[in-house]
Amino acid sequence: MMIRIRSRDGLERVTIDNPHATISQLKSQIESQLRVPVQSQTLSANQNLLLAKTPDDWSRFTDMANPHTPISSLNLTHGSMLYLAYEGERTIAGPAVQPAGSFGRKMTMDDLIAKQMRVTRQENPHCELVSFDRDAANAFQHYVNETLAFAVKRGGFMYGTVSPEGKVEVDFIYEPPQQGTEENLLLLRDPDEEKLVDAIAIGLGMRKVGFIFTQTISQDKKDYTMSTAEVLQAAELHSEGDLKEWVTAIVKLEVNEDGAADVHFEAFQMSDMCVRLFKEGWFETDVKDEIDPKLSKMKKDVVVGVKDTREVDNDFFLVVVKIADHQGPLSSSFPIENRIIPVSMNALKDHFNRTKSLSFVKRISDFHLLLLLAKFLDINADVPALAECVLTQSAVPEGYKLLIESMASAS
Repeated sequence: MMIRIRSRDGLERVTIDNPHATISQLKSQIESQLRVPVQSQTLSANQNLLLAKTPDDWSRFTDMANPHTPISSLNLTHGSMLYLAYEGERTIAGPAVQPAGSFGRKMTMDDLIAKQMRVTRQENPHCELVSFDRDAANAFQHYVNETLAFAVKRGGFMYGTVSPEGKVEVDFIYEPPQQGTEENLLLLRDPDEEKLVDAIAIGLGMRKVGFIFTQTISQDKKDYTMSTAEVLQAAELHSEGDLKEWVTAIVKLEVNEDGAADVHFEAFQMSDMCVRLFKEGWFETDVKDEIDPKLSKMKKDVVVGVKDTREVDNDFFLVVVKIADHQGPLSSSFPIENRIIPVSMNALKDHFNRTKSLSFVKRISDFHLLLLLAKFLDINADVPALAECVLTQSAVPEGYKLLIESMASAS
């Protein structure tokens, strides 16, 4: 019987002669075949073990802690996948050495580059913490949960601020035109609309800080944190974002202990090595359905752990970021752009009728409303001026008030 073992060093295989072996005997085979001492091993059927960083974190994975449990009782069969964490280093018998130079095979430039391209886990993110504005996060997850029912993917760009210590605050989420399926998310980006978004953000003292997307119910059955297609998209947007604290957030449904489904947010940074490999064109970008979605394919060999390979476990590219929430300066009650129901001027009228008790600047302190207004205003003068009023919560000039009120009443 062959068991696949995934560790920080990649994917390896262990052969067991006795299908009724215990966990203790399995660990002995891992020591014998993979050179990891039994006392250093933490085994689990839960892939999140590979995201845990310390032995204390590993100790929470107890599904394979009892050495006397037979592996047959864990539903392990030929080809099953287990996850291994261990302390320290290990030595592995390497391949037969081939001489280089004039007496043997010469090292090519590609060989030399591959030797330097070592893919390891990045322990620490550049982003110390990401905090989501509660209203913005809720408006995003409510739509994908209630309207899309997590059946198709959805994404958005996160905007906010970055502190000198590396704390990212997300204050609004812009949802570009897009087409989502169960497995893929195609962004149909509109450069003119994104210029308006950026102009509003600058006026609000904010900038683009990351990308958020959902995973569908069908993906929840798959054995990965992020699929190869998601890694490629996240790496591309991270590269484009040109911000070392750039955050990639995932929203998905998770079944809780009572059997009910909870909406769950996770945050990561793509590792520096991942972004570098993407920028330098190492990734195979033609992702076919039959390829294992847990593994990214490289065009040339890289070094992972102790071996040269062209397949890298996607978890190697993820750096976990802590999550918090806050109440930011904006509301998120106005209808959101590029969803199934288009935003019309009627929405502006309804919004103003609903918010009569608030000051005028409070009534327009909503990014999605500002984006609708921006389509009818001058991007260089009006948009920054209005956004600055919202930023400072100062009185809106009479001319703008009259213009906006007339737009609302004309609908």
